[in-house]
Amino acid sequence: MVLADLGRRINGALSALNRAPTIDDKLLDAMLKEICTALLESDVNVKLVASLRTRVRSKVKAALEGDKGREAQRKNVVQKAVFDELVGLVNPGVEPYKPKKGQPNVLMAVGLQGNGKTTTCTKLAVYYQKRGFKSCIVCADTFRAGAFDQTRQSATKAKVAYFGSYTETDPVVIAAQGVDKFRKERFEIIIVDTSGRHKQEKDLFQEMEMIGRAVQPDMTILVLDASIGQAAEAQSRAFKESADFGAIIVTKMDGHAKGGGAISAVAATQTPIIFLGTGEHLSDLERFAPEPFISKMLGMGDIQGLVEHMQDIAQQNPEKQKEVMKNLEQGKFSIRDWREQMGNVMNMGPISKFASMIPGLPDMAGSEDEISSKFKRMIYMTDSMTGYELESDGLCFMDMEKDGKTPIRTNWRAQRVARGSGTSVAEVEEMLFQYRMMANMAKGAGGKNGWLQAMQKMQSAAGGRGRGPNGMPTPAQIQAMQKALPPGMLQKLRSGGLGGIQDMMRQMMPGGGAGGEMPDMAEMQRMMQGMGMGGAGGGRGMPNMGDMMRMMGGGR
Repeated sequence: MVLADLGRRINGALSALNRAPTIDDKLLDAMLKEICTALLESDVNVKLVASLRTRVRSKVKAALEGDKGREAQRKNVVQKAVFDELVGLVNPGVEPYKPKKGQPNVLMAVGLQGNGKTTTCTKLAVYYQKRGFKSCIVCADTFRAGAFDQTRQSATKAKVAYFGSYTETDPVVIAAQGVDKFRKERFEIIIVDTSGRHKQEKDLFQEMEMIGRAVQPDMTILVLDASIGQAAEAQSRAFKESADFGAIIVTKMDGHAKGGGAISAVAATQTPIIFLGTGEHLSDLERFAPEPFISKMLGMGDIQGLVEHMQDIAQQNPEKQKEVMKNLEQGKFSIRDWREQMGNVMNMGPISKFASMIPGLPDMAGSEDEISSKFKRMIYMTDSMTGYELESDGLCFMDMEKDGKTPIRTNWRAQRVARGSGTSVAEVEEMLFQYRMMANMAKGAGGKNGWLQAMQKMQSAAGGRGRGPNGMPTPAQIQAMQKALPPGMLQKLRSGGLGGIQDMMRQMMPGGGAGGEMPDMAEMQRMMQGMGMGGAGGGRGMPNMGDMMRMMGGGR
């Protein structure tokens, strides 16, 4: 996504602040100047940018006035102020309509011609279909030649039901007939695709109003093109006055640097953006939420989006995922299990998109094609393995010392796999090394006192999400989580300080790093702060590691 360039520039300004020994007005001005310049170049309205600058400055001044705390904490205050104001820039503060299962939800799409409305309707149907809704499309676009053909082709490809007519010329009649038909057939998501125009015309608005009265939509969605930038505000206001839409989808976010301007302009109209179109494929529709959007843009990841994506994939083959989870709970993880997870990662779409959801993961080296090719070659290697090898823990590929426990080199099996897959022995060794890292993590996760079971117990004991300010756990939740922890883990947290947490992480990933060592936690904390994740006082960012220790284990 082009917005990644904007994220890198803002992140660079925050990193420069983090490297500076002390915070003063000159440093704050330089940081704000760089951030504001980057926003203006992304076509964000100058008034919105000026307002953001003023609010960040006043927030920082109020927070730091008389604050004698450590410089690291003062820097966190600045980073949090910037993060919160960026979120505010794209947050309309309004909740959109949420479709309900077991009943018909009529969604009407409106917009100008060329904004990608018909393609978006199919993407929307696919999105809800993957989540268990019975979806369909009604093509009420009689203005554009070939509109029904396009709907029929894309809906057939996506295996989505559709309705339209080659003979009827009245879009209101088609819309009413289609919605009535699908209501009787108990469809849950009924998407009505309306006609577009080359510009905002009276005919278009009159037609939208008539279709709206005929089908009584639960939500009208305006489809906007990201390339128009801040002009999106005027267009959305014009549609709002006539169609009174309840949500917006911004398309073509993958190819236009003005996307940030379009999103911020739309947010200024207090209308929720529900999705972003990020590519040409039917799966290239991302749910929009202000905080995860800014977090991902700044390289801080989107764990919520990652979990949802993994859940979508798990739903496609629930029995297999149950089997893998059962093995994980027992501390088992074969090469076959690893291969299944590799396939899942490839099914998630572009690897760079998957990587951007993981906090702190740097840009992967090489082009998308190179990365995808590397993943495929690893799959080819597993295709050349026997059933015995796939069910093993990888040690059958190693020659052992006389004690039978210490591996010294790869054996003839690795050479055979390399020949069968058209790869080299070195590539097979690298693949086995990556598998062993995952397998070691699985062993640390499983068993009675494994961290996977410990996390499940803690989550269950806390009763879900934090109920305190900013989503933090309440004292009662913290106490319940402490009781749920295995005695050994709680003792390590109480007595070991940062070392205790490092020991816990070694349990989670035994042998994960060179020589079995994990990175120093203080260094990890500095890296997280550099990315704007060192949340000041448990704000929207990542909680401070010291606060986390005190909450969970009463650490120093």
